[in-house]
Amino acid sequence: MTAIDHKPSHPIEIVIDEVTYFIEDRELTGAQLRAVPKPDVSANRDLFLETPGPRDDVLIEPGKTYRVHRGSRFYTAPSTINPGAE
Repeated sequence: MTAIDHKPSHPIEIVIDEVTYFIEDRELTGAQLRAVPKPDVSANRDLFLETPGPRDDVLIEPGKTYRVHRGSRFYTAPSTINPGAE
């Protein structure tokens, strides 16, 4: 495998909103990650990468590239939270 080869020898298992998916690339843009589930993560929801410990989870930005690892866990949340709104 070369330094620029982002294809693992086996699919990588990731989890988005408690559903397991298998992806072929180690590096994906935020837009590609949002397109993994079908239907895609909707525009009115944010996608986050869970991080262990006290650190904040990472907001996945569509134009940024992320390196994923086996077992990476992602979740979605409403983009706008408006407490008390009816």
